[in-house]
Amino acid sequence: MILISKYLVPNGYTGLTIFPFVFLKSKHLEKHTVLINHESIHLKQQSELFVIPFYLVYAIEFLIRLFQYKNWDLAYRNISFEREAYANEFNLDYLKHRPFWGFLKYIRVNDV
Repeated sequence: MILISKYLVPNGYTGLTIFPFVFLKSKHLEKHTVLINHESIHLKQQSELFVIPFYLVYAIEFLIRLFQYKNWDLAYRNISFEREAYANEFNLDYLKHRPFWGFLKYIRVNDV
């Protein structure tokens, strides 16, 4: 379910997914298929991990990446859940063929 809230979506972001809702910053973004697909990938990730564990893993991985990169945006973009969503947001059929726990493919152990 898509909801519009310029107050819940943090500055610098256009959407936020909190299972089972997708919050968008403004109404016109409902037509942005790539953004909706990106957030739908997050819905799938959250449902696979039974929601609360998703947020725990997300937060822990973010902190690890923040320590690793010492940069908020780089840390965010290198979380495995975000890497999967960004890598596949233009593939509107991705969720039809996505493997279970597909985000695992995007966990990097050794970055260069």
